[in-house]
Amino acid sequence: MEETEMQLKVKKVTDKFTESMYILANEPSVALYRLQEHVRRSLPELAQHKADMQSWEEQSQGAIYTVEYACSAIKNMMDSSVYFESIDRLLKHAIAVKDQLNSTQGHRNDCSVTAEGFTGCNSANYRQAKQLHS
Repeated sequence: MEETEMQLKVKKVTDKFTESMYILANEPSVALYRLQEHVRRSLPELAQHKADMQSWEEQSQGAIYTVEYACSAIKNMMDSSVYFESIDRLLKHAIAVKDQLNSTQGHRNDCSVTAEGFTGCNSANYRQAKQLHS
């Protein structure tokens, strides 16, 4: 009985070995099949996400450029304040010189007030003409 028992044990071992070899041989192909299925199902959605992200990136780049351009414009405006202050000073000086010339001229001429404006006046009528046309 030992021989039949031994044959039975050998058969069990060889069956288990054959089954293990079969599983090992087929397991990678099953995994690759599952991977292929996953990629086939996921790829269209991933491609759409990629296209959306590229579109958003382009829009973001446009917005960034716009903001940078606006910041640059504001900086240039801030830098130009020096020139505007200079222009303001020069205009005030020009107005002061004009007032001085008008007052000097006003001592020489009588004041003539018309509907169009006044052309000069002596110091007594200068205040009245200035009030009318201010």
